[in-house]
Amino acid sequence: MTSLADSLLSRDRHALARAITLVESTRADHRAEADALLAKLLPHAGKSIRVGITGTPGVGKSTFIEALGLHAIAKGHRVAVLAVDPSSRRGGGAILGDKTRMPELTRSDAAFIRPSPSGGTLGGVARRTAEAILVCEAAGFDVVLVETVGVGQSETAVADMTDLFLLLLQPHGGDELQGIKRGVMELADILAVNKADGENVDAAGRAQADYANAIRLLRPPSPWWTPAVLQCSALTGKGVPELWDAIARFRRAGEARGAAEGGIAGRRARQARARWWTEVGDGLMEALKADRAAAKLIPALEAKLDSSALTPGAAARALLAAFRGKET
Repeated sequence: MTSLADSLLSRDRHALARAITLVESTRADHRAEADALLAKLLPHAGKSIRVGITGTPGVGKSTFIEALGLHAIAKGHRVAVLAVDPSSRRGGGAILGDKTRMPELTRSDAAFIRPSPSGGTLGGVARRTAEAILVCEAAGFDVVLVETVGVGQSETAVADMTDLFLLLLQPHGGDELQGIKRGVMELADILAVNKADGENVDAAGRAQADYANAIRLLRPPSPWWTPAVLQCSALTGKGVPELWDAIARFRRAGEARGAAEGGIAGRRARQARARWWTEVGDGLMEALKADRAAAKLIPALEAKLDSSALTPGAAARALLAAFRGKET
């Protein structure tokens, strides 16, 4: 792990790929190695702006990310893209392969693109995306873009591991304002109407005005930032510089606030605590399933649930009591 950490800190791209593969592994021995590696990398992480990007299928997330990434690189930044794809039910790997839709960004030495399967994890992100962000930061990438699977009611997990949540929207919204759902919109720090080109220019302007009016009715996710509603064209590059400027303003405003004021440092601290309890819950679930006494009781409890002889709450308490070694 020391050798891998040293190679990664010297910006070895192969070491970066190996490190992310390690932290994404579910093997117990790999988890122990990943924890050791992350302990060495933590002092070198945390210096990037973390941007989560989501939107409906077909909104142009990959094209937008390429345009935004190339603009950031032109400004002197190094950009890492963690693209989370739906998992294949057969092979478990990523289905779409977003990397193939970012050809120019892929060729840049200042960019690193890593497609990862969601693995069935809800929220549009992979289970270890947060750790992958730390690895990319330690490798010297100061802009980390996390592309989610696609928008939905559970598509908010990315907001719990990034500094800024960007919601990409269609110009011909129509009922999309209803379909996006308040739960996602109220978490967005920036809303961007994409495809504002050609015949879509007028529609994009109307959509921008509609979303700007709608967002005023919601409480902003941060007291020090009013969500920006912009329009852009990832195809032509129109509006991309303005979007990047909004991201830069958000970063400056967030870094100017301390943890107690709910700035970026405070947001990251809350995210770390939330991930801690998630890991505790996952670990307890694995221990519960591996416990002999609990495993022996599961079939009987399932049978009682199927026949409506027991409520789910009572069954849960009985299983936990067996896990703790107490009589029910």
